[in-house]
Amino acid sequence: MDIAWLRDFEALVAQKNFSRAAEERNVSQPAFSRRIRSLEEEFGVKLINRQTLPLSLTPAGEVFLAQARVMLRTYDETLERCQVIDTAGENVIRFATSQSLYMTHYKTHIAPMVEEGGLEIDLNSTGWTADQFVSALQQRYCDVILTYWHPSMDALAPLGLGNCDFITLTEDAFLPVSKNGPEGPLHTLVRGSKKPISLLSYGTVSALRSVVEFALRQHIEGPKMLVVNQSALAISVKAMIMEGFGMGWLPQELCKSEIADGRMTVVGGEEYSHTLEIRLYRDKENTKPTLNRLWRDIQAQSSESKD
Repeated sequence: MDIAWLRDFEALVAQKNFSRAAEERNVSQPAFSRRIRSLEEEFGVKLINRQTLPLSLTPAGEVFLAQARVMLRTYDETLERCQVIDTAGENVIRFATSQSLYMTHYKTHIAPMVEEGGLEIDLNSTGWTADQFVSALQQRYCDVILTYWHPSMDALAPLGLGNCDFITLTEDAFLPVSKNGPEGPLHTLVRGSKKPISLLSYGTVSALRSVVEFALRQHIEGPKMLVVNQSALAISVKAMIMEGFGMGWLPQELCKSEIADGRMTVVGGEEYSHTLEIRLYRDKENTKPTLNRLWRDIQAQSSESKD
């Protein structure tokens, strides 16, 4: 499929007329019509209702329009990122991390060093799955990934077996928490509950799901859990907890302000809390000078914090 066909389709939706849309796209009307038909043939559905005046979209066309705009936005953003990286060349360090780590440990540990060293960072704060982070590093789509790590995270195992270095920046507690109500937590994590406890968990694409499952496996005789929602991102789990839909596990740094001011509380005993390492990974064979400099600085800082 030609990306230009999507722009043709978008122009036709805006103009609701083949002649005006063709003029906007600077092509002849017959050529423009052929391109729209090629787009419909590519997807095997009619997108345009040609029997109405002005032209209208079929139900399939309505769905396609929303997705076409997403595809065009993604294409434009990708093109812009590639051009920035190509222009900067070896000076840019391509960083990938999750939204929760970007909001917490990246800003605390990495951002100050980047600013102090005058380094150029192409930061991709993304909702990738755990295995996508691994493949992105292995395929050099990024130079560094910042990730949570726990022994139960099988999706990150290839990094340990592959040609990768890592630095443990710090640790974070993974806590079972609930929203507080006027009389205490809305949901608890105790044995003997007469009804299942509502759990807000993580989807299969999230590496944190395996840590939740690990925490629950340690207490086979523990309370019965009812998973009421699964989210890919810790930020989404936090939002659902704050709406009172259930309890769930969150990294402490992501909810420390809510715990401190009493909007959220830790439920269950210490046996339900687990430790997450905050790790940076890079390919050992990536010899980008700016990356080597940042890596040495982070290693030095990490060593000082442990002394």
